[in-house]
Amino acid sequence: MKPTASAPLLDLARDKRDAIIVISDITRPVPNALILPPILAQLEGGGIPRSKITILIATGIHRPNEGNELERLVGKEIASRYRVINHFSKDDQDMVLVGHIGDGVPAYVNKHYVTSDLKILTGFIEPHMWAGFSGGRKSILPGISSVRTLEFMHGPEMVAHSQTRYGVLQGNPFHEAGLAIMQQAGADFIVNVTLDTSKEVTGVFAGHPVKAHQAGVDFLSRFCVRKLEALPSTATSTRPPRGSRGFRAPPVRAG
Repeated sequence: MKPTASAPLLDLARDKRDAIIVISDITRPVPNALILPPILAQLEGGGIPRSKITILIATGIHRPNEGNELERLVGKEIASRYRVINHFSKDDQDMVLVGHIGDGVPAYVNKHYVTSDLKILTGFIEPHMWAGFSGGRKSILPGISSVRTLEFMHGPEMVAHSQTRYGVLQGNPFHEAGLAIMQQAGADFIVNVTLDTSKEVTGVFAGHPVKAHQAGVDFLSRFCVRKLEALPSTATSTRPPRGSRGFRAPPVRAG
């Protein structure tokens, strides 16, 4: 598969001293055991030794994934042969200031990610109640950011904004903050997937962190975004539908 607006990962890996792969935690149905092996093979094929590859679990503010749970997350072989670490959002020693968002809110991101030479994000794309769509930049914010930064991202000023909603990227401050931090912290390549209701992969979108994610959003929107010609008559409904400003949100898990 040709990556979107990017050189192949094998080429990106050449002459890099190390690499980090950000994966979603156990609360997300990302098929890590399916997408990690080809990524790891490309990195090692490009000359990065296994000892210099880190897999970072984007826990956000969730608990760490360890032991048998870690093996279920990435597969027993990867768990035993590669360095896999959890993100701890409350551990200030693991954070690096990469910039600011909003009204001077400090953006702290996991130092293991920031200091890595080659940065790869993985995840899956679905409608999201605040970010518009998950995936892409969301692996960094909130995935591997400090709880101090997340307090702003999950605060009333952010979530009450009229554009912080399902299926909206343009003008969405949550999405735009994520893009800003991704630019400040750096990101070289993403591998995002879309899934059906049975959690089977329906699409793989890899390459440029913004353009490949947008390609996935465009693909998914064909199946889960519905434009309304007009609002339903009040004679048949006493309450406006969800997303009545042009988008009807599907019944998806939020998070």
